[in-house]
Amino acid sequence: MIGDVARLAGVSPQTVSRVLNERPNVREETRKRVLEAIRQLDYRPNLMARGLVRRQAHTIGVISFDSVLFGPASTLLGIGRAARAAGYGVTIATPESFDRGSIVEAMADLTSHTVAGVITVFPSQVATTSALLSLPAGLPAVAVEATPDESVPTVRIDQVEGVRMAVEHLLRLGHSTVWHVSGPRERMDAQARIEAWRATLEQAGRPAPQVVPGDWSAESGYQAGLELAERQGVTAVFAANDHMALGLLRAFHERGIRVPEDVSVVGFDDIPEAGYLIPPLTTVRPDHEEVGRRSVETLLRLLDGADADADADTVPFVVPTLVRRASTAPAAS
Repeated sequence: MIGDVARLAGVSPQTVSRVLNERPNVREETRKRVLEAIRQLDYRPNLMARGLVRRQAHTIGVISFDSVLFGPASTLLGIGRAARAAGYGVTIATPESFDRGSIVEAMADLTSHTVAGVITVFPSQVATTSALLSLPAGLPAVAVEATPDESVPTVRIDQVEGVRMAVEHLLRLGHSTVWHVSGPRERMDAQARIEAWRATLEQAGRPAPQVVPGDWSAESGYQAGLELAERQGVTAVFAANDHMALGLLRAFHERGIRVPEDVSVVGFDDIPEAGYLIPPLTTVRPDHEEVGRRSVETLLRLLDGADADADADTVPFVVPTLVRRASTAPAAS
């Protein structure tokens, strides 16, 4: 596999691809290392894939999980708009599950079309790794959010900064700590938000309560709200997405808990409905469409022969903003 050649040569898979495709922007010393690794491993590249790259097909392949969640759907929208603006079509493959067999099958179906490159949009590192290892040799790739290592250019939201803004906003309002309703822990973004929430509290010298698990759905937020309503001392809650925050609001209303007078609530995503909830929801706004746009821009740079190692430093995190609305207020004295 191309990944084995990259590891032996100490370079990225994209650098191996550039050597295979005889790109000019590879240092001679690097080229020799790659060619020696190819010789040692007796690696035989997929000539069809190399031919597709050279012909610069005007279609971008996207392999993604099937999701109606706001974030992933908005990212795909951003990919589609940016691709069209650049004169590219988009072909999407969706595996039936996250097991390696399903991902390999979906990737094979995707690359059976004439695609110039691939963007992976997966919620877990394991799924992304399976997808990237299934790529034909020489086919450029960009990962959204999840990546197995630093060898593939990755575009992601700055989860740490987004969570920090949410938690610090609540602490500045005088709340002694902030409870957290999390997304499913197997999701990288959910895990990143848990870690950032805990780290922000620790840096402020505040205790971190037990995480209340959710699954991104309003139903799980509702159940979490019923649980939190029975606990003493809960005055501030950060939900890992707006749909769970919506469920929290419903549960607190049913239990006679006023938001924000008794409990302040902050969400994450700024879904279109966030400003129309009762009360309007304070939330973190990550620009998911911008993530999609930047992933296309990064892939196009690879297709133009840009150095992926250099590109990794020029694709910054997409930094969220905090949208203050009426669901947060100073803690009651």
